[in-house]
Amino acid sequence: MHEAEAGVAYRGANATRYVNYTTVTGIFAQDDPATDASNFDYATSNLGLLNRTYPSDALSSNASTTQWQRLYSYMNYLQAQTPSNVAYKLFFAGRHGEGAHNVAEAFYGTEAWDCYWSLRDGNETSTWADAKLTPTGIAQARVAHDFWARALRPEVGALAPQSYYVSPLARCLQTAETTFAGLQLPEDSPFSPTVKELLRETIGIHTCDRRSSRTWIAENYPAWEIEKGFAEEDPLWKADVRESSSAQVLRLKTLLDDIFAHDPNDVVSLTSHSGSIRALLAAVGHREFSLATGGVIPVLVRAETVEGAPPNRTVEPGTGPPTCGAGVVVPTGEA
Repeated sequence: MHEAEAGVAYRGANATRYVNYTTVTGIFAQDDPATDASNFDYATSNLGLLNRTYPSDALSSNASTTQWQRLYSYMNYLQAQTPSNVAYKLFFAGRHGEGAHNVAEAFYGTEAWDCYWSLRDGNETSTWADAKLTPTGIAQARVAHDFWARALRPEVGALAPQSYYVSPLARCLQTAETTFAGLQLPEDSPFSPTVKELLRETIGIHTCDRRSSRTWIAENYPAWEIEKGFAEEDPLWKADVRESSSAQVLRLKTLLDDIFAHDPNDVVSLTSHSGSIRALLAAVGHREFSLATGGVIPVLVRAETVEGAPPNRTVEPGTGPPTCGAGVVVPTGEA
């Protein structure tokens, strides 16, 4: 077991401490460079959990515990061996199922999507502003539901999330509900999600990434908690500026800071997007690992609070919409 350094700490005004995040590797197949993301199936591989021994195994008196239960014992063992400024959490990061915007991008091609169609609310047959799931996307979320239903059985003994955080975009709200509602969860860890603004997809320009109002979310998911300070209308989306990759990494690190500071639970579910999961992995030093729509990746994260000012790193500004090239076909007069 070793830790991969994240190398993404950011200097803040008058900062006297910061949190350095690293990935505890050697736990899941996804952190092994030999694992090919393009053909990896989380649902048939027990989420990639490796069949291995842990130093904590010798401390257990129950030889029949499952691989997942032994992992949790190992997490407790790691925490007991470390000083008070170090904490561990296991994250299950799930990407939403296929949305209307994914279908549109595949149909028009990425270049035409980025320079023209992503700026529109939809076309004559489909709407992708705050995109909803397609029937395929719902089916992908059902795959995740069925995986968890199997994994939570005693003979598998997977660790059920104790906290649930969800992006405010509609496709993630739908995915989380389809995935986790109706599961036989522990009584002390019910599916009671919190909608988090910072968990959303890359911000700006693409209308699929402009969230609906707080009122719409509350009306459609009345039992869910919406974090304090959540604005009625989207305060972050801009029609002419797209968030840079480095700014998105900073945003996801800020989210991690919030979760580690205020959530005492060890096992956390995040339902979000390809871009935000990519940024999350970068923020914790995990290797790049792309998820297909509906995919899930587990990551064991070590957080160490360090005294002193954080290392400085430049955060690039956002970019405007690209210009359509000569080969891109758009409606007449609208290039």
